[in-house]
Amino acid sequence: MTRLSPMVQLTRAALAAAAMTMASAAGAADLPYRGDGHVMLTPDELEWGDIASMAPPAQIAVIEGDLSAEEPFTFRLLLPEGYEILPHVHPEYERVTVISGTLHFAHGEDFDRDATVELPQGSVAIMAPGDPMFGYASEETVIQLHGTGPWGIDYIRDEDDPRS
Repeated sequence: MTRLSPMVQLTRAALAAAAMTMASAAGAADLPYRGDGHVMLTPDELEWGDIASMAPPAQIAVIEGDLSAEEPFTFRLLLPEGYEILPHVHPEYERVTVISGTLHFAHGEDFDRDATVELPQGSVAIMAPGDPMFGYASEETVIQLHGTGPWGIDYIRDEDDPRS
């Protein structure tokens, strides 16, 4: 049996995740897609709003799912130019696709712009639960996250949490 390189495995996983995300997008934020016909959205149909767990002016548009429930979710984040995502962790896998703009992202507990990887439009990043991460947007950037909830964010330093 031929063993696939990690990059080929990641690429295949990313393509499968992207296909599943496109197939499972639902138009109502409170309903995960349950296989009843097709749901298709255009970007102008997304409803953007503030997100309590991130400092303004970041915005969120929930595409499907209840982020507090154990069910599939898909959402987008709109990050203005220069926006910093301070060091944090999540309780579940984070799967990110860069829809537009450029996200600079890294693993670690200390914010360090020089440690980030530049992820231009179309890039994918997958991080394991509990892995510390941080980043910034060098221009207005839209990222899409999907996974299975419940979703959450815990900042490494309490003073970085806008909810405190």
